[in-house]
Amino acid sequence: MRRLNPAAILMLAPTHLLLFLVIALPSIYVFWLSLNESTYGSDLTFVGFNNYVTVLTSPYFWRAALNTLIVVNAVVYIELLIAIGMAALFLGGVRYPKIMFAIVLMPYAISEVVGVLVWKIMLNTGSGVLARTIEALGFGMFNWSVSPPLALSVVTLISIWHHLPFTFLLIYAGMLAIPKSLYEASRIDGASRWQEFWRITLPLTVPAILISLIFRFVFAFRLFSEVWLLTAGGPARLTEVLAVYLYQSGFKYGEFGTASATGWLMVLGSLGVASVYLWAKHRRMVSGND
Repeated sequence: MRRLNPAAILMLAPTHLLLFLVIALPSIYVFWLSLNESTYGSDLTFVGFNNYVTVLTSPYFWRAALNTLIVVNAVVYIELLIAIGMAALFLGGVRYPKIMFAIVLMPYAISEVVGVLVWKIMLNTGSGVLARTIEALGFGMFNWSVSPPLALSVVTLISIWHHLPFTFLLIYAGMLAIPKSLYEASRIDGASRWQEFWRITLPLTVPAILISLIFRFVFAFRLFSEVWLLTAGGPARLTEVLAVYLYQSGFKYGEFGTASATGWLMVLGSLGVASVYLWAKHRRMVSGND
């Protein structure tokens, strides 16, 4: 059995201590807070798992959970398909690659809050350039603010636009790592570009795809800015997602216990989703496919 190097442990100790102080310790405190009843200016009152019961029996929570499930899946999978197509296009060669690369990465350089507010201005029913264009094309008034399905569609669109560069970079890096000799051999055998994509590019990009899915599911599960800045969960809390539900519980209604319980349920939910892809990634590593 290999012995641990004391010097290595000593060098890693500051990092582990920082992770404990920044992540583990606050998480433990939030879990303790979720077991208590607490609000502004009052002491903690231990109530056990009553806060979890309150959250899980709230119709607003399940509405927010359903909205989160719909938006997150739409965002992640649509974004993944677009990223794969864009990466394949760049891999095949595009004109002015440096300029095109900068254009693709541009949304990720913009502050999320600024980006959402700009989209909100452009989609303003009365004066927004996009809303007026849609109306001029004969599709009628684009009044997304009073239609929950349309509002969530706008949220999905903005989230994809802002985070697409991240997924694109992961997928593109995975495609660049594929040995060129495989493509040379396939061309000698007479394979078409489409056959190369399905038989070489896509299968060998699966590890990068799994990594991007893990990250995007975890990040998208915390979706907040887009919903809060566009609709604040309205009308009638019909466009709330879990992060907005948590915020409303904690900072609008002062129910810190239920907000903390919601936070831990979100952690367990995102962990459950991510574990599926981590398991798939582990299986590929064990089988030697990575």
